[in-house]
Amino acid sequence: MSDSQQDEQQALEKYLEEKAKEEQESQQQQETESLSEYEACVLRESARVKELIDEAWEGLD
Repeated sequence: MSDSQQDEQQALEKYLEEKAKEEQESQQQQETESLSEYEACVLRESARVKELIDEAWEGLD
């Protein structure tokens, strides 16, 4: 293998490593965002359930 071929292969490997790293970071960011959306949904539903329980207790009085 000539030096230029070796240099090209190293450049390609470096490029692929960078792409894989970017993809992993992007995936982690998406997971964090979807988790945040999930947490927001859980908090909304928890508040709604609490309101329903409070209304039910008021209805018993």
